Amino acid sequence: MTSLPPGPPKPKSPVRKILIICAIVLVLCCGGAGVAGFFAWRGITTALGPPRDAAVAYADDLVAGDYAGAYANLCRRTRELTSEQQYVAEQSARPRISGYSVAGVNVQQHNSTVSGVVTLELTRADDGSQYVLGIPLLKEDGQWRVCL
Repeated sequence: MTSLPPGPPKPKSPVRKILIICAIVLVLCCGGAGVAGFFAWRGITTALGPPRDAAVAYADDLVAGDYAGAYANLCRRTRELTSEQQYVAEQSARPRISGYSVAGVNVQQHNSTVSGVVTLELTRADDGSQYVLGIPLLKEDGQWRVCL
């Protein structure tokens, strides 16, 4: 008996290679999306943190009854229109604020003017009622200031 010579090798199925390539592409895409998401979150936090901090400092002064300190956080235009004594008298006549929470932050740029609004939920000391107030802000000389 004679045996037949071995034939050409069977071609390997490309399915395994395709699956490996798909897995690598999937890992790269998910990893890239995760990295992009991290940098997007970091960019948003960097953009919204300073105006939020300025509004919180202002609200902290109002809660503490430090109206002179709150006045120091005002933008140049507001301070030019209202004296510190006037501002303190106006704030003293209003119901006291016992607390607040930040409900939102919005920042925008129009030409060279950067402005924003921080929305606060304020609590009145006298009756505990709450109301929402949008605190307008303006970026002046690299600092965020409340601009009423």
